[in-house]
Amino acid sequence: MVGVGFKRIPKFGILLGISFVIGDGDVGVVAATGASILSAPFINPIRMIEKQQRAYFKQTGAVKPISEILKESAAKNFAPLFRGTIPLMGHSLASALLGLVGQPKLQKYIQKELGEKTGLGRSATGLVASACVTPIYVFVTNPLSRLEVIMQTNKISGSSISFISAIKEMVADSAQFGLRGVFRGQGIGIFKGIISLTLFHEGRLFLQDTFKDYNEKNGLIPEN
Repeated sequence: MVGVGFKRIPKFGILLGISFVIGDGDVGVVAATGASILSAPFINPIRMIEKQQRAYFKQTGAVKPISEILKESAAKNFAPLFRGTIPLMGHSLASALLGLVGQPKLQKYIQKELGEKTGLGRSATGLVASACVTPIYVFVTNPLSRLEVIMQTNKISGSSISFISAIKEMVADSAQFGLRGVFRGQGIGIFKGIISLTLFHEGRLFLQDTFKDYNEKNGLIPEN
């Protein structure tokens, strides 16, 4: 839970910061691209630590302390903490473009076309939009997530796996197991993505409406 919080703060902080600087009321492509690239050095070490703990637990059944992972990384000038940064940037960019930029635009279209005919509210149309976007998102990001796993789960004390080597391993995996080697866990990923994306945008809209109402009541919105 703590790791999830630390991963979200840099990405959304930079995303909102770029949107504010360029004066874009809605999250756009420029902000999404900038946030995906600039937040990667902050997020990747946390993802690396998570992957190391999962791999260690799977092998030994014991929990590997974060301090021990950091100590091993310090012996190599903390370079292992940045393994998998390239696929992470691609993963973050796809997530931002589809989930943060595409979903709201699709929701507005669905609310206009479907909401007027069926009476569906904002929450329902948001769920429909998330259900449309999430399969595409999972299809695009699953191979990138697979590359991250390959690059981040080998021992820190051992040699690192390059991005090209990870691609070769994924290709060999898919040749042996078919597309299952690339798209493992796609079903649960779609279900999780629909729920998390819908809840995220519902929370975002709730906070947006709350602050807007507060500003209007207190006369903080300048008249045009």
